[in-house]
Amino acid sequence: MKPSEHSIGALVFDGMKMLDLSGPAEVFSEANRYGARYRLTIVSVGGGSVASSIGVRVPVDADIAEAPAFDTLLVVGGDQVPQGAVDPDLVAAARKLASQAGRVASICTGAFILGAAGLLDGKRATTHWQHTELLARRCPTARVEPDALFVRDGSLYTSAGVTAGIDLALALVEHEHGPDLARSVARSLVVYMQRAGGQSQFSASLQGPAPQTPVLRQVQDLVQADPTADHSLEALAARVRVSPRHLTRMFRTELNTTTMRYVELIRFDMAKALLDSGHNATEAAARSGFPSYESLRRAFARHLGISPTKYQRRFTTTGAGSRAPHGSR
Repeated sequence: MKPSEHSIGALVFDGMKMLDLSGPAEVFSEANRYGARYRLTIVSVGGGSVASSIGVRVPVDADIAEAPAFDTLLVVGGDQVPQGAVDPDLVAAARKLASQAGRVASICTGAFILGAAGLLDGKRATTHWQHTELLARRCPTARVEPDALFVRDGSLYTSAGVTAGIDLALALVEHEHGPDLARSVARSLVVYMQRAGGQSQFSASLQGPAPQTPVLRQVQDLVQADPTADHSLEALAARVRVSPRHLTRMFRTELNTTTMRYVELIRFDMAKALLDSGHNATEAAARSGFPSYESLRRAFARHLGISPTKYQRRFTTTGAGSRAPHGSR
Protein backbone atom coordinates (compact mmCIF):
# COMPACT_ATOMS: atom_id res chain seq x y z
CA MET A 1 0.00 0.00 0.00
CA LYS A 2 1.35 3.40 -0.96
CA PRO A 3 2.00 5.60 2.13
CA SER A 4 -0.08 8.72 2.55
CA GLU A 5 1.56 12.10 2.07
CA HIS A 6 3.09 13.65 5.19
CA SER A 7 3.23 17.45 5.19
CA ILE A 8 6.11 19.23 6.94
CA GLY A 9 6.13 22.94 7.59
CA ALA A 10 9.51 24.57 8.27
CA LEU A 11 9.35 27.91 10.09
CA VAL A 12 12.27 30.12 9.02
CA PHE A 13 13.43 33.68 9.72
CA ASP A 14 16.30 36.05 8.98
CA GLY A 15 19.53 34.69 10.49
CA MET A 16 18.36 31.09 10.52
CA LYS A 17 21.04 28.40 10.59
CA MET A 18 21.17 26.97 7.08
CA LEU A 19 22.02 23.42 8.16
CA ASP A 20 19.07 23.39 10.57
CA LEU A 21 16.86 23.44 7.49
CA SER A 22 18.94 21.71 4.83
CA GLY A 23 20.00 18.75 7.02
CA PRO A 24 16.49 17.49 7.87
CA ALA A 25 15.24 18.49 4.39
CA GLU A 26 17.82 16.21 2.77
CA VAL A 27 16.76 13.34 5.04
CA PHE A 28 13.10 13.72 4.07
CA SER A 29 13.95 14.16 0.39
CA GLU A 30 16.15 11.05 0.44
CA ALA A 31 13.40 9.11 2.23
CA ASN A 32 11.09 9.93 -0.70
CA ARG A 33 13.50 8.07 -3.00
CA TYR A 34 12.86 4.94 -0.92
CA GLY A 35 9.08 5.15 -0.91
CA ALA A 36 8.14 7.82 1.65
CA ARG A 37 5.93 10.77 0.69
CA TYR A 38 7.14 13.84 2.57
CA ARG A 39 6.18 17.29 1.30
CA LEU A 40 8.14 20.23 2.69
CA THR A 41 6.65 23.73 2.82
CA ILE A 42 8.82 26.62 3.99
CA VAL A 43 6.95 29.39 5.80
CA SER A 44 7.89 32.74 7.31
CA VAL A 45 6.25 35.72 8.95
CA GLY A 46 5.11 37.83 6.00
CA GLY A 47 5.91 35.15 3.42
CA GLY A 48 9.10 36.79 2.13
CA SER A 49 12.43 35.06 1.57
CA VAL A 50 14.87 35.10 4.49
CA ALA A 51 18.63 35.51 4.85
CA SER A 52 20.39 32.41 6.17
CA SER A 53 23.46 32.23 8.41
CA ILE A 54 25.72 31.78 5.37
CA GLY A 55 24.28 34.75 3.49
CA VAL A 56 22.25 32.74 1.01
CA ARG A 57 18.62 33.78 0.80
CA VAL A 58 16.09 31.02 1.33
CA PRO A 59 12.89 31.22 -0.75
CA VAL A 60 9.65 30.81 1.16
CA ASP A 61 6.51 29.03 -0.01
CA ALA A 62 3.89 30.71 2.15
CA ASP A 63 3.08 33.34 4.72
CA ILE A 64 2.13 32.13 8.19
CA ALA A 65 -1.37 33.51 7.68
CA GLU A 66 -1.88 31.31 4.60
CA ALA A 67 -0.13 28.18 5.89
CA PRO A 68 -2.21 25.00 6.16
CA ALA A 69 -2.16 22.65 9.15
CA PHE A 70 0.97 20.50 8.95
CA ASP A 71 1.52 16.93 10.07
CA THR A 72 4.91 18.08 11.40
CA LEU A 73 6.04 21.59 12.27
CA LEU A 74 9.82 22.04 12.13
CA VAL A 75 11.23 25.15 13.87
CA VAL A 76 14.82 25.95 12.95
CA GLY A 77 17.32 27.88 15.07
CA GLY A 78 19.78 30.71 14.62
CA ASP A 79 22.82 32.10 16.39
CA GLN A 80 20.97 35.23 17.53
CA VAL A 81 17.96 33.43 18.98
CA PRO A 82 19.34 32.78 22.50
CA GLN A 83 20.86 36.26 22.79
CA GLY A 84 17.70 38.08 23.83
CA ALA A 85 13.94 38.08 23.67
CA VAL A 86 12.58 36.17 20.69
CA ASP A 87 10.73 38.30 18.16
CA PRO A 88 7.05 38.42 19.24
CA ASP A 89 5.81 37.79 15.68
CA LEU A 90 7.97 34.68 15.45
CA VAL A 91 6.68 33.48 18.83
CA ALA A 92 3.08 34.02 17.74
CA ALA A 93 3.76 32.19 14.47
CA ALA A 94 5.25 29.19 16.26
CA ARG A 95 2.33 29.08 18.69
CA LYS A 96 -0.27 29.26 15.88
CA LEU A 97 1.37 26.62 13.69
CA ALA A 98 2.04 24.30 16.63
CA SER A 99 -1.61 24.40 17.68
CA GLN A 100 -2.57 23.01 14.26
CA ALA A 101 0.28 20.51 13.79
CA GLY A 102 0.25 16.80 14.53
CA ARG A 103 3.71 17.05 16.06
CA VAL A 104 6.25 19.80 16.67
CA ALA A 105 10.04 19.58 16.36
CA SER A 106 12.82 22.12 16.89
CA ILE A 107 16.39 22.07 15.65
CA CYS A 108 19.18 23.43 17.85
CA THR A 109 18.27 26.88 19.24
CA GLY A 110 14.80 26.62 17.74
CA ALA A 111 13.96 25.28 21.20
CA PHE A 112 14.15 28.86 22.48
CA ILE A 113 11.37 29.83 20.08
CA LEU A 114 9.23 26.96 21.34
CA GLY A 115 10.08 27.96 24.91
CA ALA A 116 9.07 31.58 24.33
CA ALA A 117 5.77 30.27 22.92
CA GLY A 118 5.15 28.26 26.09
CA LEU A 119 5.45 24.95 24.26
CA LEU A 120 8.20 23.58 26.52
CA ASP A 121 6.32 24.14 29.78
CA GLY A 122 6.41 20.94 31.80
CA LYS A 123 8.20 19.12 28.97
CA ARG A 124 11.54 17.37 28.53
CA ALA A 125 13.73 19.16 26.00
CA THR A 126 17.24 19.83 24.78
CA THR A 127 19.20 22.28 22.64
CA HIS A 128 22.83 22.95 21.67
CA TRP A 129 25.19 22.10 24.55
CA GLN A 130 26.40 25.71 24.70
CA HIS A 131 22.89 26.92 25.56
CA THR A 132 21.30 24.20 27.71
CA GLU A 133 21.82 26.10 30.97
CA LEU A 134 20.31 29.24 29.46
CA LEU A 135 17.33 27.30 28.14
CA ALA A 136 16.78 25.84 31.60
CA ARG A 137 16.75 29.36 33.07
CA ARG A 138 14.42 30.69 30.38
CA CYS A 139 12.05 27.72 30.75
CA PRO A 140 12.14 26.84 34.46
CA THR A 141 9.31 24.29 34.26
CA ALA A 142 10.98 22.37 31.43
CA ARG A 143 13.36 19.50 32.16
CA VAL A 144 16.35 20.29 29.96
CA GLU A 145 18.56 17.28 29.16
CA PRO A 146 22.00 18.69 28.30
CA ASP A 147 23.56 15.51 26.92
CA ALA A 148 20.80 14.32 24.59
CA LEU A 149 21.15 14.50 20.80
CA PHE A 150 17.37 14.76 20.65
CA VAL A 151 14.48 14.36 23.07
CA ARG A 152 10.92 13.23 22.49
CA ASP A 153 8.16 14.14 24.92
CA GLY A 154 4.85 13.01 23.49
CA SER A 155 4.36 14.83 20.18
CA LEU A 156 7.11 17.35 20.98
CA TYR A 157 10.66 16.80 19.71
CA THR A 158 13.73 18.95 20.37
CA SER A 159 17.27 18.37 19.13
CA ALA A 160 20.79 19.50 19.94
CA GLY A 161 23.12 21.52 17.72
CA VAL A 162 22.80 21.67 13.93
CA THR A 163 23.76 18.16 12.71
CA ALA A 164 21.61 16.63 15.47
CA GLY A 165 18.72 17.78 13.28
CA ILE A 166 19.74 14.97 10.93
CA ASP A 167 19.60 12.49 13.82
CA LEU A 168 16.13 13.75 14.68
CA ALA A 169 14.89 13.62 11.10
CA LEU A 170 16.10 10.02 10.77
CA ALA A 171 14.22 9.14 13.97
CA LEU A 172 11.04 10.69 12.55
CA VAL A 173 11.47 8.72 9.33
CA GLU A 174 12.02 5.53 11.31
CA HIS A 175 8.87 6.22 13.35
CA GLU A 176 6.76 6.46 10.19
CA HIS A 177 8.44 3.96 7.89
CA GLY A 178 10.46 1.60 10.04
CA PRO A 179 14.18 1.01 10.58
CA ASP A 180 14.92 -0.51 7.16
CA LEU A 181 13.90 2.58 5.20
CA ALA A 182 15.59 4.90 7.72
CA ARG A 183 18.77 2.80 7.52
CA SER A 184 18.74 3.08 3.73
CA VAL A 185 18.50 6.87 4.04
CA ALA A 186 21.37 6.97 6.55
CA ARG A 187 23.58 4.84 4.31
CA SER A 188 22.78 6.94 1.27
CA LEU A 189 23.67 10.16 3.12
CA VAL A 190 26.75 8.51 4.71
CA VAL A 191 25.67 9.28 8.26
CA TYR A 192 25.17 7.13 11.33
CA MET A 193 21.72 5.67 11.90
CA GLN A 194 22.25 6.36 15.61
CA ARG A 195 25.38 8.05 16.96
CA ALA A 196 26.96 6.62 20.08
CA GLY A 197 27.22 8.94 23.07
CA GLY A 198 25.50 12.22 23.77
CA GLN A 199 26.46 15.76 22.84
CA SER A 200 28.85 16.12 25.80
CA GLN A 201 31.49 14.56 23.55
CA PHE A 202 31.38 17.76 21.47
CA SER A 203 31.52 20.21 24.39
CA ALA A 204 34.65 22.06 25.41
CA SER A 205 34.41 21.14 29.09
CA LEU A 206 32.31 19.07 31.43
CA GLN A 207 33.27 21.15 34.47
CA GLY A 208 30.77 23.88 33.80
CA PRO A 209 31.30 27.48 34.96
CA ALA A 210 34.39 28.29 37.02
CA PRO A 211 33.67 28.32 40.77
CA GLN A 212 33.21 31.74 42.36
CA THR A 213 34.26 30.89 45.93
CA PRO A 214 38.02 31.54 46.41
CA VAL A 215 38.51 28.22 48.21
CA LEU A 216 36.91 26.27 45.35
CA ARG A 217 38.93 28.18 42.77
CA GLN A 218 42.03 27.25 44.76
CA VAL A 219 41.03 23.58 44.59
CA GLN A 220 40.57 23.88 40.83
CA ASP A 221 44.01 25.47 40.46
CA LEU A 222 45.66 22.78 42.60
CA VAL A 223 44.22 19.92 40.56
CA GLN A 224 44.95 21.55 37.21
CA ALA A 225 48.53 22.35 38.24
CA ASP A 226 49.30 18.74 39.20
CA PRO A 227 46.52 16.29 38.28
CA THR A 228 48.59 13.26 39.30
CA ALA A 229 48.99 14.38 42.94
CA ASP A 230 46.93 13.12 45.88
CA HIS A 231 43.66 15.03 45.58
CA SER A 232 41.59 13.07 48.06
CA LEU A 233 39.04 15.01 50.07
CA GLU A 234 41.26 14.99 53.15
CA ALA A 235 44.39 16.07 51.24
CA LEU A 236 42.62 18.94 49.46
CA ALA A 237 40.92 20.14 52.64
CA ALA A 238 44.28 20.29 54.38
CA ARG A 239 45.87 22.24 51.54
CA VAL A 240 43.11 24.86 51.40
CA ARG A 241 42.89 24.93 55.23
CA VAL A 242 39.27 23.98 55.76
CA SER A 243 37.73 20.84 57.24
CA PRO A 244 36.70 18.01 54.89
CA ARG A 245 33.10 18.50 56.01
CA HIS A 246 33.20 22.22 55.21
CA LEU A 247 34.80 21.61 51.80
CA THR A 248 32.13 19.03 51.00
CA ARG A 249 29.42 21.51 51.96
CA MET A 250 30.96 24.25 49.77
CA PHE A 251 31.04 22.03 46.71
CA ARG A 252 27.49 20.89 47.30
CA THR A 253 26.17 24.44 47.86
CA GLU A 254 27.84 26.20 44.94
CA LEU A 255 28.36 23.48 42.32
CA ASN A 256 25.87 20.82 43.41
CA THR A 257 28.54 18.13 43.23
CA THR A 258 31.08 16.35 45.41
CA THR A 259 34.75 17.20 45.73
CA MET A 260 35.81 13.89 44.21
CA ARG A 261 33.43 14.19 41.28
CA TYR A 262 34.78 17.67 40.54
CA VAL A 263 38.35 16.39 40.68
CA GLU A 264 37.42 13.64 38.23
CA LEU A 265 35.85 16.15 35.83
CA ILE A 266 39.03 18.25 35.81
CA ARG A 267 41.13 15.16 35.14
CA PHE A 268 38.63 14.02 32.52
CA ASP A 269 38.79 17.33 30.65
CA MET A 270 42.60 17.17 30.76
CA ALA A 271 42.53 13.62 29.38
CA LYS A 272 40.26 14.75 26.53
CA ALA A 273 42.70 17.56 25.70
CA LEU A 274 45.62 15.10 25.70
CA LEU A 275 43.74 12.76 23.36
CA ASP A 276 42.91 15.71 21.12
CA SER A 277 46.61 16.61 20.90
CA GLY A 278 47.62 13.10 19.82
CA HIS A 279 48.55 11.24 23.02
CA ASN A 280 47.34 7.67 23.21
CA ALA A 281 44.79 6.68 25.82
CA THR A 282 47.34 5.12 28.21
CA GLU A 283 49.45 8.28 28.16
CA ALA A 284 46.37 10.47 28.58
CA ALA A 285 45.29 8.44 31.62
CA ALA A 286 48.71 8.68 33.28
CA ARG A 287 49.25 12.39 32.62
CA SER A 288 45.77 13.45 33.73
CA GLY A 289 45.85 11.58 37.04
CA PHE A 290 43.84 8.45 36.31
CA PRO A 291 45.46 5.39 37.92
CA SER A 292 45.06 3.25 34.78
CA TYR A 293 43.64 3.11 31.29
CA GLU A 294 40.74 1.08 32.64
CA SER A 295 39.75 3.84 35.07
CA LEU A 296 39.85 6.36 32.22
CA ARG A 297 37.76 4.03 30.06
CA ARG A 298 35.14 3.78 32.82
CA ALA A 299 35.08 7.58 33.14
CA PHE A 300 34.51 7.94 29.38
CA ALA A 301 31.71 5.39 29.55
CA ARG A 302 30.03 7.32 32.40
CA HIS A 303 30.33 10.78 30.90
CA LEU A 304 30.20 10.23 27.13
CA GLY A 305 28.99 6.68 26.58
CA ILE A 306 31.97 5.88 24.32
CA SER A 307 35.54 4.68 24.82
CA PRO A 308 38.62 6.97 24.78
CA THR A 309 39.73 5.33 21.53
CA LYS A 310 36.42 6.01 19.79
CA TYR A 311 36.43 9.58 21.09
CA GLN A 312 39.91 10.13 19.71
CA ARG A 313 39.01 8.72 16.30
CA ARG A 314 36.20 11.25 16.02
CA PHE A 315 38.14 14.34 17.03
CA THR A 316 41.71 13.90 15.81
CA THR A 317 42.87 15.66 12.63
CA THR A 318 41.22 14.72 9.34
CA GLY A 319 44.52 15.15 7.50
CA ALA A 320 45.09 11.42 7.24
CA GLY A 321 41.56 10.79 6.02
CA SER A 322 38.79 8.90 7.78
CA ARG A 323 36.54 5.98 7.10
CA ALA A 324 32.81 6.21 6.51
CA PRO A 325 30.46 4.64 9.07
CA HIS A 326 30.21 0.89 8.84
CA GLY A 327 27.71 -0.05 6.16
CA SER A 328 27.80 3.41 4.52
CA ARG A 329 28.50 3.98 0.88
